[in-house]
Amino acid sequence: MNYSVEIDKYLQLQGFEALQLHAVLFDMDGVLFDSMPYHAEAWSQVMRNAGFNFSKEDVYMNEGRTGADTINTASMAQFGKPATTELIDRLCREKCEIFATYPATPRMPGALELVEKVKACGLTPMIVTGSGTPTLLDRIQSNFPGLFDEKHIVTSFNVKRGKPYPDPYLLALERGGFTQSEAIVIENAPLGVTAGVAAGMFTIAANTGPLKDEILSKAGASLVFPSIEKLCNEWDNLSASLQKR
Repeated sequence: MNYSVEIDKYLQLQGFEALQLHAVLFDMDGVLFDSMPYHAEAWSQVMRNAGFNFSKEDVYMNEGRTGADTINTASMAQFGKPATTELIDRLCREKCEIFATYPATPRMPGALELVEKVKACGLTPMIVTGSGTPTLLDRIQSNFPGLFDEKHIVTSFNVKRGKPYPDPYLLALERGGFTQSEAIVIENAPLGVTAGVAAGMFTIAANTGPLKDEILSKAGASLVFPSIEKLCNEWDNLSASLQKR
C-alpha cells in the first residue's frame, strides 16, 4: 500500500519539509493490551450504579480521559454540574477494585512483534496512557520485557489534563527530547487520536474496538488499520514510507 499521500498531507498541514522519525508513541489499553472490554464493563457498571446513563460504547468514546475527567464529563452532560471530589474518588476506587477482579489482560495480538520491529529500526518506543492503575509498570515490563524505559512512559499521574488535550503527548516528546516531526502516534480511541493530532504528530489509528472507522478518521487519524496485527504486518512498508518523507 502507498502511504505517501497521507504523509504528504500531514507534512503540508504542519509545514514540515520532512519526517525524521526517531520515536513511536503508543497508547496502552486497546493498543498494547486487549483490555478495553474489561475497562468498558467496569466503568459502565460503576457509573450505572452511581445513577449515570453510561453505556459500554460511552466508555470507548471517552477512552483516553483520566478517570476524574471521565466522571466530570458524564456529570456535566447528564446533570449540568461537575462531580464532587468525593464522588470522583469513590468511583475511581470502585472501578479499580472491579477491574482488579478480572483475569490478567493479554497483549493485543501483534503488539509485541510491532514494538520489537520499532526497536529493531533503531526507534524509541514510548507509552502515553490515560490509565493510572498501580500495577501498570509491572504489567508493561512483564509483557514487553526490556522494550520500554520507565522514563518514556506517561500516565494519568503525570498530567493535569489528559486526552483529548495534547498535554500527555507533548510531555512524552519533552521527556524523550523529540520534536513533532520526529515521532508518530499509534492510538485506538477517538480522543487519543484527537490528542495526538493536537500535539502536531502524524497519528495512526488501529480500530480494535466496536466504533466505526469513520469516527477515528473524523477525529483526525491519517491512517486507520483494522487491527494492531495488520499494522504490524504493514510496518515495514509504512516505516519505509515515513522515512522517505
